[in-house]
Amino acid sequence: MSIEVKDLVKQYGRQYAVNGISFKIPSGQVVGFLGPNGAGKSTTMKILTCYQPQTDGTASVCGLDTTTDSLNIRKKVGYLPEHNPLYLDMYVREFLLFTAKLNGLGKAASGKVDEMIRLTGLTIEQNKKIGALSKGYRQRVGLAQALIHDPEVLILDEPTSGLDPNQITEIRNLIKEIGRDRTVLLSTHIMQEVEAICHRAIIINEGVIVADKDVQSLKKTGASGSKLRVEFKDKVSEKELAEFFDKGRFSLANDGSFEFQDEDLSVLRKKVIQFSAEKDKEIVSMTEAQSNLEEVFRELTKKQ
Repeated sequence: MSIEVKDLVKQYGRQYAVNGISFKIPSGQVVGFLGPNGAGKSTTMKILTCYQPQTDGTASVCGLDTTTDSLNIRKKVGYLPEHNPLYLDMYVREFLLFTAKLNGLGKAASGKVDEMIRLTGLTIEQNKKIGALSKGYRQRVGLAQALIHDPEVLILDEPTSGLDPNQITEIRNLIKEIGRDRTVLLSTHIMQEVEAICHRAIIINEGVIVADKDVQSLKKTGASGSKLRVEFKDKVSEKELAEFFDKGRFSLANDGSFEFQDEDLSVLRKKVIQFSAEKDKEIVSMTEAQSNLEEVFRELTKKQ
């Protein structure tokens, strides 16, 4: 198991930043770590990377305990913090060589720097000062330094924050490529990013995990229940539908189809078919509609 967290607690005075969370991440999985600001994401990541200790509970990375094996864990983890700390007066290649030597690569450092520059698309920028780079290229430098020692686990705290759409796409593709043979824990506020590159999503709110599922399953857990999108051959009025379905249980979609919702999908299908038969309204298509991941996120993290 690459990452294992059990009953993890981080407390500041009377305030709980993390309150008894548990999860496991096997090798080779890309996991989105989601939550509103202040939910406990960065705190958990700092504990996993041994930058700060927990108050209670346990956390291990590659079978090593964060409280007793911090130096060995750092050899196995690549970490890109939310605020990417770089030496702006250093040149890109110079900085990566410096980072490689800090990680004990010795004579292999130069070759590894060449590899990272190619992997992260920094070839044309390698002889520039980091301070002269765009934010997108600075993020690439941050990823390169996180990968320079070939870590088994990669922990990325909002790696696309503040980037433009083109830069976001480039960094996403890079993370997806990197994640083919590594375990990646990725925090983000961008739901499309989770759908694009993550196998699974863990949602934390007010220090507590409120969901932990694969992305497709998570999209089916909206509070509104199951949904069907139905297209009829002939025009159907909302008045006709109101005779069969409770108010708020159906809505007209932008494409002219109707969206129905109920707690039980099988019951919903039967009601739609019954409506079609009794009102002589032919059904052209009937498909299950998934909740938008952003909608599910809002439902799970809304303030009570």
